[in-house]
Amino acid sequence: MKTPTGLIRLALTTFGFAGLIVILSAAPAAATPPSNFGSTLLGRGTDQSNGSLPIQGGLDVVVTQNTVAPGGSSGWHSHPGGAIVVIKTGQITIYRSVGNHCEITTYVAGQAFIERPGQPLIAVNNGSTTTTSYATFPNVPVGVPGAQRTDEPNPGTCPGV
Repeated sequence: MKTPTGLIRLALTTFGFAGLIVILSAAPAAATPPSNFGSTLLGRGTDQSNGSLPIQGGLDVVVTQNTVAPGGSSGWHSHPGGAIVVIKTGQITIYRSVGNHCEITTYVAGQAFIERPGQPLIAVNNGSTTTTSYATFPNVPVGVPGAQRTDEPNPGTCPGV
């Protein structure tokens, strides 16, 4: 015969498992479906960069679609708040002036990268098809057209570009 302590343990264990089953079988709350809402995926890319961009409240965020024909370029420029770029189609080669040397990276459709705030660079389409990209620019002064980009002189660190 079981001792009273053994029966109490058995009863507590049984009720404990029964309570766990009730908790696990409880239905989660239903999600609320969207209403009169649409969303179109413009681009998606796997980040190839190291680093991040801080976002400051009270400033604008600007999003652009950019196209670059074969042989075309962005011209030397920088972005005061940096940029997040997704390559939708084609390819783009980025020439970055870093100190007294040039860093060269080519990105293809399905890849993404960041441009650091204030870093001079030029984007060149060395491919044979038009490149389409989407860029998001944080920390842009409110309501100032074109403030997401600063034209820069050629720093001379990337010969031939």
